[in-house]
Amino acid sequence: MSTDEAAIASGETLFKENCMSCHRVHEKLIGPALKEIYNRRDLDWIKAFVKNSQSVIASGDPYAVNLYNEYNQTVMTSFAFEDVEIESIVAYIKAETDKGPAVAAAASSDGGEVQSQGGVPEGYLTAIAAGLIFILVLILIVLSLIVSLLVRFLKTKDEISDEDKELVDSKVSIGQLVKSKAFIGLATFIFVALIGKVVLDGLYMVGVQQGYAPKQPIAYSHALHAGKYEIDCNYCHTGVRKAKNANIPSANICMNCHSAIQNIQGKDGISPEIQKIYDAVESNTPIEWVRIHNLPDLAYFNHQQHVAVGEIECETCHGNIKEMEVVAQHASLTMGWCISCHRETDVNTRGNAYYDNLVQVHEEQHGKSSLKVEDIGGLECAKCHY
Repeated sequence: MSTDEAAIASGETLFKENCMSCHRVHEKLIGPALKEIYNRRDLDWIKAFVKNSQSVIASGDPYAVNLYNEYNQTVMTSFAFEDVEIESIVAYIKAETDKGPAVAAAASSDGGEVQSQGGVPEGYLTAIAAGLIFILVLILIVLSLIVSLLVRFLKTKDEISDEDKELVDSKVSIGQLVKSKAFIGLATFIFVALIGKVVLDGLYMVGVQQGYAPKQPIAYSHALHAGKYEIDCNYCHTGVRKAKNANIPSANICMNCHSAIQNIQGKDGISPEIQKIYDAVESNTPIEWVRIHNLPDLAYFNHQQHVAVGEIECETCHGNIKEMEVVAQHASLTMGWCISCHRETDVNTRGNAYYDNLVQVHEEQHGKSSLKVEDIGGLECAKCHY
């Protein structure tokens, strides 16, 4: 059994992408717990069963037949894995078996709140408007202090005329102040500035659907599937690592599990939501899922480039999907949001000879500063607008 860290890491990736929808290492799910499977069955048997479980069952193998009957005669999906890939998966299972069951992680302290990214980036207009109002108020306070000091000074003088004395002793009328040109001008300026900010914020929000959470035809819970049962995103969204689009899963993918699971969390009988999947399959009608994340046609985005090459986690753009009962658009998905990411994200150049010369040139020109996406053309217009 391999103990090489690279083999275990590869096995972990394969396990999470292909096996985790039905299996866990330490507990039963749709299929049996896999801890110490290498002790219960030899490696050749495991390879044969993973590649074609139906063939092993048909051969009359007692262990395979008992397993098939125990789990309601659910047929395991056949996988076209190489032997070395299956060995790496078994190595990962052994490593997890040796670790023992994981302790439940503490709840997030941030409450899972989504920070708003709408309006003018970084709240520039809000800061400017607040700053202007603060400066104007400060000016009024300073002028009031100056007038007060001058009045006090003039009252100490005996040689002032009667007219000046009358002016010094006069009281300020609030009514006159409100009607004065200075006050009206100040109030008009503040009003116009606030209206301008609201209008500009509205213009910046055109086409931005942050927080959009439409009702879906089936009440699918990501918190249950991706959270509680830890089904990997790539299992349902099959295009994430190999295509431009992540792909919306078909009813057939749902049936890989729900041909055996007909209820939700212990409910008796087939649940109404799962029945909708059966109805779609029987009528050969696609489930009309409502798309949530949608970029305009003028923008090009490739999931494979970001997930497989850039190694960006799904949560970076989509938020904490594992806690969402109803999925909502987490990020603003604006051009400014993308550009900020390209300016802040380091390029992973480890083990990739393609970048060796580029990294050397970058270090010579910019010292030891890390290579960002913007340094390899991440801010070029034609990268996204072609």
